[in-house]
Amino acid sequence: MKDSDKKKLLPDNYMEMKQEGKKIVMLTAYSYPQAMAAQEAGVDIILVGDSLGMVELGYDSTLPVTMEEMLMHIQAARRGAPNTHIVADMPFMSFNVSAEKAIENAGLFCKKGLADSVKIEGGAEYAGVINAVSKAGIPVCAHIGLTPQTASLLGGLKVQGKTLDAAKKLMQDAAAVQEAGAFMVVVEAVPANLAALITKKLSIPTIGIGGGIDCDGQVLVFHDLVGLYKRFTPKFVKVYANVYDVMEKAIEEYVKDVKEGNFPEVQHSFTMKKEVSDKLNELSE
Repeated sequence: MKDSDKKKLLPDNYMEMKQEGKKIVMLTAYSYPQAMAAQEAGVDIILVGDSLGMVELGYDSTLPVTMEEMLMHIQAARRGAPNTHIVADMPFMSFNVSAEKAIENAGLFCKKGLADSVKIEGGAEYAGVINAVSKAGIPVCAHIGLTPQTASLLGGLKVQGKTLDAAKKLMQDAAAVQEAGAFMVVVEAVPANLAALITKKLSIPTIGIGGGIDCDGQVLVFHDLVGLYKRFTPKFVKVYANVYDVMEKAIEEYVKDVKEGNFPEVQHSFTMKKEVSDKLNELSE
C-alpha cells in the first residue's frame, strides 16, 4: 500500500479494533527515517516516547527530557509518517504542575508537532489532568503499571501489581483513566494475568509492554526491536535484528578502506572534460 493510500487511524478506529478482536500494533519512533520505516511496515500507531532521552540523547533516564527536545522529534516523526496516528509522550513535569499547564503543553504538541494525541503517565492521581486535556479536545493515551517517570517511587524499574493490594490499585487506576476520558491505555510491566483482567474489564484498548499476550495491542521501543540500543534489553523485548552490529561492522570497513587508501575508488569520484583538465594543469605549472 502506498503511503498516500493509507488511512490514518483515530481513537474510534482503535475502539472498533478492540471490539472486533483485531490486535493493535504500536511502535516508538523518534526520527524521520524511523517513522517512515514504521509507516511503510504497517504499524497502526507511532509513539514518540520520552524514551528518546535514553536511546537517542544518551540520558540515564527519561527525566531530563524537555518539551523542546520532544517537539523536535515529534515534528521529525510526523514528516516521516504523515498518514500514521502519532501519540506524543508528555515529558516529566510537563503535565504534573496543573491541568492548565498540561493542556497548554499538549496543545503545543498538536499545533506545532502535528501529533494526533498525547500520552500521560499515571493512574487515578492524574485522572483530573487526563479529563481536562480530553475535554480540551486532545485525545489522551494513559499509561499505568511501571511508569518510568516516577520509577523511583515504585521501587525502581520493577514489575508492578504482583501483590493483591498492588493489583487492586492497578485495576482502580485502569478504571479511573478510562472514566477520565482516555481513549487507550499502555499497561507496562505487569503480570500477564492481571493485564488480561484489566483488558477484559475496560472498554478502551490496552497496549501491553511487558503485559502479556492478552492485551489488545503491543508496543516496543524501536531501538530494542531492531537491536540498536546496547545498554540493556528488557525481558519483555523480542529483538528482531542486530542493527547496531551491522552499523559497527560497516563503519569498521569504512575506516579500514580509508586508512589503506582503498576509498574512494574511481566510481566514487567526479571527472572533468579533458580540455578543461589540460588547461588546469597548465595553470599549475
